Amino acid sequence: MVASSARRLPARCARPPWWESHRRVVIAGAVAATCSGVPSTVYALATGGDLLRSTRAAATLVPGRRGVVTGAAVHLLVSAGWTAALAAVDRHHRLGPLGGGAAGLLIAALDLEVAGRANPAISSLPRLPQWLDHVAFGAIVGALL
Repeated sequence: MVASSARRLPARCARPPWWESHRRVVIAGAVAATCSGVPSTVYALATGGDLLRSTRAAATLVPGRRGVVTGAAVHLLVSAGWTAALAAVDRHHRLGPLGGGAAGLLIAALDLEVAGRANPAISSLPRLPQWLDHVAFGAIVGALL
């Protein structure tokens, strides 16, 4: 007879306690951060543009830093922050994909038009694909929350 405790994962393999309550938020943010760049990627491919231009532009938000790795880290941090904000809203008012997309429009206005205006690398990015990326981000987060 096998003891029931033998079937359990060792403590070092167990999920952290916060995981169960935040799993949806983490997954929504990860999927949205990964997939929301499709519009600008398609645009860059269609126009022969630089696929990593927006990633390098994000890197310019860190003083003295440039490059794809820094840009990817900035993108993940910004995405995590916006995901947390959308999750807080979703707790009180269910967003869904439509509400998330609308929130993505607001995020685009703040990221691209307010904060981005002071950053030449961001303000020089093609506007429509960037706005569509933000709408996609919000819609994905809203759908997955």
